[in-house]
Amino acid sequence: MSGAARISAIARHLLDAHAARSRFAGLEGGLAPRSVDEAYLVQQELVELWQEQGEGSGVGYKIALTSQAIRDLVGVSEPCAGTILAAMVHHGPAEIRRDGFVRLGLEFELAVRIGRDVPPGREQDAASIRNHVDAVMPAFELIEDRDADYSSLDANSLIADNAWCGGIVLGAESAGWRDLDLATVPVTLDYNGEIETAVTGAAMGSPLASLAFLANLLARQGRPLRAGELVMTGSTLATRFAVSGDTARYTVQGIGSVELRVT
Repeated sequence: MSGAARISAIARHLLDAHAARSRFAGLEGGLAPRSVDEAYLVQQELVELWQEQGEGSGVGYKIALTSQAIRDLVGVSEPCAGTILAAMVHHGPAEIRRDGFVRLGLEFELAVRIGRDVPPGREQDAASIRNHVDAVMPAFELIEDRDADYSSLDANSLIADNAWCGGIVLGAESAGWRDLDLATVPVTLDYNGEIETAVTGAAMGSPLASLAFLANLLARQGRPLRAGELVMTGSTLATRFAVSGDTARYTVQGIGSVELRVT
């Protein structure tokens, strides 16, 4: 089987697994991506299949494995990325149906909207990428891990499966973020009345460091980060697995709040 045919076969296998709501399992044998680069090619083909089914155009990206502990568990040295499709975007306050997921995970993030294209050929860092951000907003990421066994994850399977992106819920945009040090902004999660706190830098030291990582990853793949695209920069707190009736309010100090209810 040619490389292109293998990639198509893996993508269709994943498409069918989502449709059947089957439990996530690492890709094995002839279905296992042979490299990280091949895993991203599978992801791109899977995204194209979802687009053919009416899930809309790509509107941005999510960044996964921003925690060093999780990267150590999976056995990788850097985070990974997935594509956000138009049908995945919700605006808070939102109601999210639990039965729309095999298992619904919630993550708590800062989303950014790119204001101008990131040019190819220049390595980005947190300082340089800041100039390409137009607005930020508090956000939830909806994780569809299909009841995965976290003790037996492998990064290539996760990448191929679009890094488990099940959607996002966005709060209102804030343009008044430029005076803030995004490494140290306090965040608060109210989950069913239980309060947790952290800082925005809990994800890779700064959301801007996450964003720079993504821009450099896409550049290596020949995919630009464009004006208007949304980026989820990684969770500041541990994933919560939601059940019907759960409520969450996530606040980024000086930027705003976002709310959801699981039905």
